[in-house]
Amino acid sequence: MSVRRQSHKACTPLQPKTIPIKLSDLGKAESEVISIVMFLRNPNRIGPYFEGWYLKHQTANGQSLALIPAFHIGNKGHRTASLQVISNDKAWWLEYPEAQLQCSRHPFHIQMGPSSFGSQGIALHIEQEGLSLSGTLRYGLFTALPSDIMGPFRFFAGMQCSHGIISMGHSLQGRLELNGKFLDFTDGIGYMETDRGRSFPSAYLWTQCLWDGPERGSLMLAVATIPLPVGGFTGCICSLFYGGREYRLATYRGAKIEEWSPFGAVIRQGKYRLEVKLLKEQRQALRAPAEGRMQRIIHESLCAEVCCRFWCGKNLLLQHTDPHTSFEYSSEN
Repeated sequence: MSVRRQSHKACTPLQPKTIPIKLSDLGKAESEVISIVMFLRNPNRIGPYFEGWYLKHQTANGQSLALIPAFHIGNKGHRTASLQVISNDKAWWLEYPEAQLQCSRHPFHIQMGPSSFGSQGIALHIEQEGLSLSGTLRYGLFTALPSDIMGPFRFFAGMQCSHGIISMGHSLQGRLELNGKFLDFTDGIGYMETDRGRSFPSAYLWTQCLWDGPERGSLMLAVATIPLPVGGFTGCICSLFYGGREYRLATYRGAKIEEWSPFGAVIRQGKYRLEVKLLKEQRQALRAPAEGRMQRIIHESLCAEVCCRFWCGKNLLLQHTDPHTSFEYSSEN
């Protein structure tokens, strides 16, 4: 791993510093705090619809585990819940009937079978063929974005998929046991985001990484085709937290996608330029929503090696190579 930082006094970003979410803030809908309670906006909703959450956990020595609890409603109104578990080298799919899913808005909480996921941590009790996963993790304060990552896109009626970032980074305490092996997440770091809508985009790239230490940082980038009632476009959203600040690159702020492919992307916005390059990957098969049903197969690397470089003009602000990056590229074409 390498991190390079140079002086950037002349390139001060417009966004304020990170905002830790306090427990008293949970569920607030003020514009300056991203809401993290996105559960069952309409319990009587008919499909197609899905809503899911991506919870990533990294140990201090580089082991990772991601959990994706979700609920989904098909075209005919059939409602189910699921949990996907992703380790460094394997993935598992678990499906639950609607009766075993309980969601709460205040506070943030999901109960799925005997396991729970919430703003303060997770408690897992999973036993099935090929998968034994148990233990408890406690979360520190969430680092929220100063504003919704979707910007004005969140007001578009009928968006195929909307993205939300719940925490760009938080501390972890505790350990889990996965198939007889202990994963100690004490002094580790975590990340959390959410998606909701009808389907994942037909073509998209998504990547996320966070790193600790004196030059700590966090990055999320998504590029996707966006269908509209007439035509459509390819857009991007990106948040980079580094040096105690957020840099926001997004189509709604004038960002241009200079290139994107299964191997990375280059984004330019005014004087800023971001380059993300995939160096190595180990993909696992996952399920993704298509018209509310988890029937599409995509592939994610939980621990890809990715190089990120970020410039302000000719000044290289950041060069970071991370072997624990989440990376997905998918195209139905």
